[in-house]
Amino acid sequence: MTTVTATPAATVARLRATFNTGRSKPLSWRLAQLDALRRLLTERTDELQAALLADLGKNPAEAYRAEIGFTLNELDHTVARLEEWLRPRPAAVPDVFLPAGARIVRDPLGVVLIIGPWNYPVQLVLAPLVGALAAGNTVVIKPSELAPASSAALAELVPRYLDSEAVAVVEGAVPETTALLEQRFDHIFYTGSGPVGRIVMTAAARHLTPVTLELGGKSPAVVEPGADLEVTAQRIARGKFPNAGQTCVAPDYILAIGETAKELEPLLTAAVRSMYGDDPAANPKYGKIVNERNFDRLISFLGDGRVVLGGGSDRAARHIDPTVLADVSPDAPVMREEIFGPVLPIISVPDLDAAIAFINDRDKPLALYGFTESEETKRRLTEETSSGALTFGLPVSHLAMPELPFGGVGASGMGRYHGEYSIETFSHAKAVVDKPLS
Repeated sequence: MTTVTATPAATVARLRATFNTGRSKPLSWRLAQLDALRRLLTERTDELQAALLADLGKNPAEAYRAEIGFTLNELDHTVARLEEWLRPRPAAVPDVFLPAGARIVRDPLGVVLIIGPWNYPVQLVLAPLVGALAAGNTVVIKPSELAPASSAALAELVPRYLDSEAVAVVEGAVPETTALLEQRFDHIFYTGSGPVGRIVMTAAARHLTPVTLELGGKSPAVVEPGADLEVTAQRIARGKFPNAGQTCVAPDYILAIGETAKELEPLLTAAVRSMYGDDPAANPKYGKIVNERNFDRLISFLGDGRVVLGGGSDRAARHIDPTVLADVSPDAPVMREEIFGPVLPIISVPDLDAAIAFINDRDKPLALYGFTESEETKRRLTEETSSGALTFGLPVSHLAMPELPFGGVGASGMGRYHGEYSIETFSHAKAVVDKPLS
């Protein structure tokens, strides 16, 4: 089968007609679709890995771990628990209404639109799809045109495996996305940038369509004296530089308290070299920048501080070395927007109070990472800051824990998903009351 060529209006109407028949509601249908998705991921691994290599230079091992394997874990977690999650939940009835019974049942929403990003173009389309199908919806998938090989792979493979009367793939760029957003959906799930998130939310408002916005932001890593700085540097580097730094939850910058900034410089250098060697450009494990526009934006940041490590680049190859900048001003251009690339600034602050004030003076981040041995510091970061997630000692790890909600807060997004939270997002908790008539 080929990519859907019908108009967006016709595509949505077809999926809505399917939903209205009740076809997607039985548990058996949902499990069958999830099984088909599993077969797609396992039988077509090579094609997906090739697409990810073409789009982002992702080596097969990283492509499997971060995209295919990640989605399989999400899928298996859901399948094992779905029947339990969908079971009606009894609710207490006040004495004044007795005899009566009450329960909560989960209704599918209807037709869902999933708009995916380019940085993880398989995972960040198919992981939300797991939840949308598990909740009993029909779904339109809009992959990112900035990852054209991955978009084409999904457009070819999804109709081969999934119910083509219930799941459709629409490829294209801004005109196609704009046309889709003119349609009435029952939920829109968007992963991407804040500016486009505002466009999506504005379009959804015309139909009073609920939205989930998985955005980004500048996720800080707070490093306190007394932490094991060698381990800290290794874990920050492992969270920052895979996918050439193009990860929404990657540490965006380091807030180094006291003298830790100077101490971190050689340790970060050693950590990056242990990952990619002395010549990252020649290392197949290191990815590339998605396009020239983002390459040029990232290169413009390299003058915003003293280069501790990296700084090398090749525009034709869309390559930028893993780069660490020190002596960065809080007002530098690199600190004004999400970096979304392999550039890591270090900001020095005198104490924890200053670090907390720095974080709270800015938009709420998608994630906050703390490196400290102090339980008091952990308490203060937990109670005195707001972020989509907070982890100590292990950046990015929360993303791969399906029993934790994943999502932002404020400018970093709204809504949450993964595991049972995806079922909550893609269904309606309906109150049912039943009182005898005699």
